[in-house]
Amino acid sequence: MSDATISPSSVPVGVDTSRASIARVYDAFLGGKDNFEIDREVLRQVATVAPQVTDLAWSNRNFLVRACRFLAGQAGITQYLDCGSGLPTAENTHQIVQRLQPTAKVLYVDNDPVVLAHGRALLEENDQTLFVSADIFKPGEVLDNPEVREFLDFSQPIALIQNGTLHHYLGDDGPGLIKQYADALAPGSYVVISHFMDPETPEHAKTARALEERFTHSPMGSGLFRTRDKIAEMFGDLELVEPGLVLCDEWWPDGPRVKPLSQIEECIAGGIGRKN
Repeated sequence: MSDATISPSSVPVGVDTSRASIARVYDAFLGGKDNFEIDREVLRQVATVAPQVTDLAWSNRNFLVRACRFLAGQAGITQYLDCGSGLPTAENTHQIVQRLQPTAKVLYVDNDPVVLAHGRALLEENDQTLFVSADIFKPGEVLDNPEVREFLDFSQPIALIQNGTLHHYLGDDGPGLIKQYADALAPGSYVVISHFMDPETPEHAKTARALEERFTHSPMGSGLFRTRDKIAEMFGDLELVEPGLVLCDEWWPDGPRVKPLSQIEECIAGGIGRKN
């Protein structure tokens, strides 16, 4: 359906279809339908320098699935604070963890009206899931929210998920931002981070810089490719779970690799840190 044929009643209140949205762009990259022409324009612009750019989104999504399986199955975490959750896909955080921990509570935080509209529909089918509107780059706004405090027990371990969000944070103090969240969590909590990465090798760095230029100058206006060291700093003094901060596709893959990673897949890294 083209934007021209979308009826006003089908667009959630507050949605500006003339501006790209991080959540809707990500949806477009995953082949979803909850996006507008302006969001697809970002995909087209980035694809001019990297035709396989959708690999970034799938590496990120598949890493989240494996991370959630670990958190619920191995770590036994029953509380999740998923920041910048984005739009529903085939496998959402609550669906993954509740298969392994049926009583797990998942709180999604986002400030995109389209995401919130989907979230309200989701609430009707799952009372162990909650959507809250807040700016995830303002930790106090999230952590001091009465709904967040009522839904989650901060005296018990929580998994904080910042999956594919921090490369849209344009400030210089990513480590400080994550520290504010981590300081509020109980010992035994975990922090999940995935982030666009500049591998710093001559060939890959050129790709990363080209991608960053397209992302930041697209209608979305963000998408930084930080170095591995800069991403590692965001974990602060958290203890990294093996195998540490690695390419998303190399974090406990589901099976043996039968084909090499693409240049694009080598430009996104992820890891999980534990608070002792």
